[in-house]
Amino acid sequence: MRPFSNKPIFYFLIVLIASCQEAEIPPRNVSFDEIAGNEAVKAYMLAFEGMGAMADSTSLPEPATALKSFSFPADLELELLLAEPQVHQPVELNFDHRGRLWVVQYNQYPYPQGVKVKDIDNHARVVFDKMPDPPGEGIKGADKISFFEDTDGDGKYDRATDAITGLNITTGVTFGREKIWVLTPPYLVAYPDPDGDGLPDGAPLVHLEGFGLEDTHAVANSLRWGPDGWLYGAQGSTTIANINSGASKNVHFKGQAIWRYHPDTQVFEVFAEGGGNTFDTEFDAKGRLFSGDNGTARGFYYKQGGYYQKNWGKHGELTNPYAFGYLPGMGLDGKKMRFTHAWIRYEGGTLPARYHDKIFALNPLHNFVQLTRLETQGSTFLCIDEEKVLETEDHWFRPVDIKAGPDGAIYIADWSDSRLSHVNPLDNWNKRSGRIYRLHNGQPAAKASFDLSQYTHEQLIALLKSENKWFRQQALRIMGDRKDATVLPLLYPLFRSADGQTALEALWAIHLSGGWSEKIALEAMNHGDPYVRLWAIRLTGDTHQASKKTARKLIQLAGQEKHPEVIGQLASSAKRLPPQVAVPMILHLLKNENTAQDPDNLHLIWWAVESKAETGRVVLLTLFEDPELWEKRIVKDMILERLMHRYILAGGKQNYLAATTLLQQAPTDKDAKILMIGLEEGLRGRALSELPSQLTDQIRHYQSKFGTGKLTMALRQHEASAITEALRMIADGQANRLEKLSYIQIFGEINEPACIPVLLQIAAEPTAAVALRLACLKSLQHYNDDTIGAELAKAYAFKLRADPDVRLAAFQLFASRAHWAIDFLKLITEQRAVKKSEVPPMIIRQFKLNGDPQLDRLLNELWPEVKLATSDEKTAAVLKIKTALQTGAGDAQAGKPIYQRACGACHRLQDMGGSIGPDLTGYDRSNLNYLVLN
Repeated sequence: MRPFSNKPIFYFLIVLIASCQEAEIPPRNVSFDEIAGNEAVKAYMLAFEGMGAMADSTSLPEPATALKSFSFPADLELELLLAEPQVHQPVELNFDHRGRLWVVQYNQYPYPQGVKVKDIDNHARVVFDKMPDPPGEGIKGADKISFFEDTDGDGKYDRATDAITGLNITTGVTFGREKIWVLTPPYLVAYPDPDGDGLPDGAPLVHLEGFGLEDTHAVANSLRWGPDGWLYGAQGSTTIANINSGASKNVHFKGQAIWRYHPDTQVFEVFAEGGGNTFDTEFDAKGRLFSGDNGTARGFYYKQGGYYQKNWGKHGELTNPYAFGYLPGMGLDGKKMRFTHAWIRYEGGTLPARYHDKIFALNPLHNFVQLTRLETQGSTFLCIDEEKVLETEDHWFRPVDIKAGPDGAIYIADWSDSRLSHVNPLDNWNKRSGRIYRLHNGQPAAKASFDLSQYTHEQLIALLKSENKWFRQQALRIMGDRKDATVLPLLYPLFRSADGQTALEALWAIHLSGGWSEKIALEAMNHGDPYVRLWAIRLTGDTHQASKKTARKLIQLAGQEKHPEVIGQLASSAKRLPPQVAVPMILHLLKNENTAQDPDNLHLIWWAVESKAETGRVVLLTLFEDPELWEKRIVKDMILERLMHRYILAGGKQNYLAATTLLQQAPTDKDAKILMIGLEEGLRGRALSELPSQLTDQIRHYQSKFGTGKLTMALRQHEASAITEALRMIADGQANRLEKLSYIQIFGEINEPACIPVLLQIAAEPTAAVALRLACLKSLQHYNDDTIGAELAKAYAFKLRADPDVRLAAFQLFASRAHWAIDFLKLITEQRAVKKSEVPPMIIRQFKLNGDPQLDRLLNELWPEVKLATSDEKTAAVLKIKTALQTGAGDAQAGKPIYQRACGACHRLQDMGGSIGPDLTGYDRSNLNYLVLN
């Protein structure tokens, strides 16, 4: 090809093309006609009744008027730094190594450009027809990332630069590794910026993809560098992620979580699950990670590998089906008002001393900023409210992000809208407003220009001692960028001679600079400061290995450590280490008398045990050969029942053998009874037929020893006093579960309508034992009462759907009566609280077997493709099954659990199974034609 000869025209065209590509899309509202992918979705959107703080007819106050409306303590001062048209829809703030203020402007919210809504539910969660392309490809959106500079040091931002435009749902930005990292769900991308000027020097590279977009107020957000060199972020409550990176594939999780990504190894992992509607991350001076809450508390302290409270029915189950518990958010001593969106723990050094180390928490719903102190409570904290440090009657003030800056002042992003609630598909957000405020000590320091990326090693090390946490964190981040081992001779002496906090900063710096070694790890584990020990344990766990020498030290610490947070980290790191290291650590944690008093640590230790239940099964079971271990309170209260539950629920020959071994090892009948409770919970109503004979012999032995309950005979004889006492026991959360289970089952065999309210209450109680809930749902099918279907339909979306076994049992209950099925289907057709894809075809066919005309009409509208088989289809199916049986090899042991799940729940065979369908015992199972036909 000939070179272009007319250079002036060529350059003009290049500039024109570039300007068109980067042309900013103005923020605008979209109509239902534009976004709805079909008429049904459009109709539902039009009829949707919004909930919460919706847009009103009041006008946006002028910036000067809004500023005057605030009240705050006399020792603080508030400034308005930026306002529309300089910023619109600010959703996140950040500062770079030059002290420039970066603002993510969420103009495209709530709908990505270039997609259509093909489905929507009653929470306004949507399903798009496709995922947007990553930045630089496909359609551009209206989001942008800008930075603002104070060029003359007077504390005012006098220069604005739009660094990246045309983004399509963007919630986070940060800097590091010579890149600008941008979180734009479903992607995490990085723009090259080797000169650090804040302007991309090339196209972005996709590092992660798969973050959910169902609800753009709850997408992945809040990029932060951890002191360990990982990039951390959050995900909100009502989205589903399935993440892929260069090294990690299909990492799936539902709802709120803290996640992290290592740019060097390209490993992605979930750091902790659960919490509020997680739209914030905050690291304090000790490297603890926190986030806010959309409930009435202040938030969550996230510990590595922890599982946290959430709305299971709405937000989805955990990635680990064997967690068997969760941690709560931090306690609150204060007025319980929704909601604390985001907060910082102030460690900026310039505000008056009374604010240091306290929480500045945003409440966008009630238009104020709360000051809260943290009081140590075991391994976590109690939040104690002190005062509102910023409040206004202006309901357009919607603080959504907060940061402490290089000057030690506090910066607040104001979404600035009369509307706050997302629970409405109508896009009537005010997209022409947005403000940034600065809260300071009344005498903001002159802002000298700096560029930390140009600092020498010695200058960065000096910053590790700064009173302002921002400078310490930036120094660590830049050391992680450089990974320059020549700084290590300066860091080692600092680590060995400094006080606790500086030693901790030096330890992080050594690790980030490539100086991590067994020698440093052991020194840190022997350190007098507990947080140095904690981080030595955590960084060792992150390597997934430990030498013999390091393992001995970890085991020693597990047995002797007194600090509750360090004990928790020992448990968290044990999950990540090989069984030969982890199991001895677990043994010493179980024997350590300092573990038993802390609720968080009890769960963390159980999760360590659970993580080795199969991978370290043999060595784990040897621990229980020691009768003294069975005497430990933590073992009785936290481990035995859960471990048996874990093995039975997981199933399989080796796990059943482990369960048998545990029962054989039980030193006393009391211990065996605890194990039997866990066994019943793991069986979840399944028959014993799938278990090996060695285990069933043990079970029958203990069943005969413990009996079925003293009221059994009286209940079967309908004695009024026995019925009253049995119902009282069933409702008592502390009563023996084996006895309660037998009584619930009896109420499903006799006719006693008085049991219905009690069984309904337990069936719909998410915290009740699953075995009890399943028994209640099964027994309730015995009663033809209209309230059963109606009440359980009301409870389904939030209280029944989270556990897969409970969900299936609820489906089977609804399918047993036409009017109950109709009550359930209204959740799909009228309330849109359930998606029709949630109902398995097997259940749809059971619905059809009711033969009810009204029900059939509903079913045909929802699932026209699902039909009962014709005679010809049944004949074809019989021939297919016979051929498979006559020519295939078969595996009876593997087939047992399949039979039990598919058939045994309803049909009895010998002395095993349910009683809903015909008893199969009398069928001639040796006659293949007869068997397959039936």
